[in-house]
Amino acid sequence: MPAGFLDLPTRSAKPRVVGLTHVLDPGAGRIATADVLASAAAHLDIWKVGWGTAYVDTALPAKLALLAEHGVAACLGGTLLEIAWAQDRAAECLAWARDAGFSHVEVSRGTVAMTLAEKHALIRRAARSFTVLAEVGAKAPGEQLAARHWPAECRADLDAGAQLVVTEGRQSGTVGTFDAAGRVRPDVVEAVATAVGVERVLFEAPRAAQQAWFIRRFGPEVNLGNVALGDVLSTETLRLGLRSDTALAPRRELAGSDTA
Repeated sequence: MPAGFLDLPTRSAKPRVVGLTHVLDPGAGRIATADVLASAAAHLDIWKVGWGTAYVDTALPAKLALLAEHGVAACLGGTLLEIAWAQDRAAECLAWARDAGFSHVEVSRGTVAMTLAEKHALIRRAARSFTVLAEVGAKAPGEQLAARHWPAECRADLDAGAQLVVTEGRQSGTVGTFDAAGRVRPDVVEAVATAVGVERVLFEAPRAAQQAWFIRRFGPEVNLGNVALGDVLSTETLRLGLRSDTALAPRRELAGSDTA
């Protein structure tokens, strides 16, 4: 049972619509999945099965059953859907994902050549059966989409049927909303948040320093994505001010202090 003797920021309870923690699963096995859920399910909202691992993972049915049991939404990563779309197999991919037990899908266009109109048609198709997360931003290292170009795509993705827009950060945290050194690009973040509202944005932020930046800027109920499986609890401590990066506790008065 969690301790209750500290004054901490208020966090919404599951099922949450803000303050979401979204993890990137690179191919964890059933036992590893069960281990993460045993300690952190209360702080975990969306579990993205990354890249094309869902297509080759023989433990996928067991993993998805565990996620459903713990109230964690299963999301199909965007790369697999992009590849299926490029092979004219998007309908088959979405039908397979629905039958497998995914409730969410990510729609992206960072791996194959896809126009915005084609992306929005794919969002509309996916939104018939899934909660859609639409990713925005370039994946290629060194390819930075100027801040002025982000808002229009974000708004159009939501208009097409996406529930959230996802700002690109990848597993590395060195692309999209970050520079090559992993520093946040504030102009991009502010442009997106202003355009669609921070509650409609899931910021991919795989590094602790990046997560802390977003929490300091937007508060503990900011949506954070691409969190590593082993970092769910540490991310929650950042939200709650239980790490020095985000701690705001007042300094205690020292007994016998001679300061006025």
